[in-house]
Amino acid sequence: MSVRMGSGQEIRLTNDGDSDGWTAVDVETGVASDGPTREAALENLDDAVGLHQGEHGRPVTDADLEALGVDPETVPDEPQVPDAPWFDN
Repeated sequence: MSVRMGSGQEIRLTNDGDSDGWTAVDVETGVASDGPTREAALENLDDAVGLHQGEHGRPVTDADLEALGVDPETVPDEPQVPDAPWFDN
């Protein structure tokens, strides 16, 4: 299901049929989230897009990555296009 918002923003909602959950994708940004219901998936997507656009949260620091056991040198500075098939437009 695709939903066009008044601002021209397009959101895709999908349910693969094998689970009870829903996935919501903001087509413009490629940001995705999920939830047990359509409403929850959309609420989670709203939070995720806000984080993506810098409206919420704070930037991840090298110290944050190191605390998670990730070498900061292996993380690209610019966002990358995910190679997961469910991100295909």
